[in-house]
Amino acid sequence: GGGIELARAKHATDPYFLQSMEGVDGTGYRASWWTQFYCILWRSWLSVLKDPMLVKVRLLQTAMVASLIGSIYFGQVLDQDGVMNINGSLFLFLTNMTFQNVFAVINVFSAELPVFLREKRSRLYRVDTYFLGKTIAELPLFIAVPFVFTSITYPMIGLKAGVTHYLTTL
Repeated sequence: GGGIELARAKHATDPYFLQSMEGVDGTGYRASWWTQFYCILWRSWLSVLKDPMLVKVRLLQTAMVASLIGSIYFGQVLDQDGVMNINGSLFLFLTNMTFQNVFAVINVFSAELPVFLREKRSRLYRVDTYFLGKTIAELPLFIAVPFVFTSITYPMIGLKAGVTHYLTTL
């Protein structure tokens, strides 16, 4: 009996140890919000690092689409037709960035849905900790993809020169 008591006392001070269901607080979770968030963030970060080919494919895909759009709208001049073409290119800018990130999230979430539902049912973590952890883990990619896209298309289309204008677009 003494060894079990000692182990419980040791784990009671460990913030990342799941406590027994006895004495669970009113939320019904065995771990605090921060512990849940940390664990999901760590697991999601490892998942991103585990698959570097996916990152390379997304960046290559972005570069290819950006080159295609840049070549279609290459070197626009500021006359009536050029302004309309620039409007079209900006529309493609926005839709491409929006849908590329949306489809990436849908792809990842649909693949992880069975695990998410099982762990959610087991009350291992809240939905908000899962969402925030996954989003923050993929934040570098959510920043890199628009950077690559904008860096290629912006000068090809001939949008307004200047670092300030480029950064505003980015």
